[in-house]
Amino acid sequence: MNKRSIFQKVLTVGLASAIGFGTLLTSGVGTVQAAESAESTAVSTGTSVVNYGKKFLGTPYKFGASTSTSRVFDCSSFIKYIFKKYGVDLPRTSSAQSKEGYAVSKANLKAGDLVFFSSGSRATGKNVTHVAVYMGSGKILHTYGKPGVTISDLNSGNWKKTYLKARRVL
Repeated sequence: MNKRSIFQKVLTVGLASAIGFGTLLTSGVGTVQAAESAESTAVSTGTSVVNYGKKFLGTPYKFGASTSTSRVFDCSSFIKYIFKKYGVDLPRTSSAQSKEGYAVSKANLKAGDLVFFSSGSRATGKNVTHVAVYMGSGKILHTYGKPGVTISDLNSGNWKKTYLKARRVL
């Protein structure tokens, strides 16, 4: 995680805390509302990332695609591209992205969480070879092969079998 990203998160938490304490002093209710506000901000940012990503549905897949174009994507360049719009600077590869943020259980996934898989010709069952963004309701937004950017069901078929872990970066 780069210094700018850390600074932005610290600033956000600081602002939410200041607002919460200010509200508490004036009304006596603030901290719960501030915490709920900070949580809803994270959720709405995750939903915003997903909605932005959906604009690229059908964009062709190309392994090793540049992170500076939206004409073609591979899985990790797609994730890097859509998160960058919201101030999250992720590493280039899915393996490196799988070390960002903090772990989230599959049962506690929220829109905007990164989900990782070991699938395809480079898969060993343990190593991260694919990344997607969780949309909510058991769906993931990602890109691979012929469909390009697409929506899949996390809990069925290949994605259920090859799921490894999830990370929250928002």
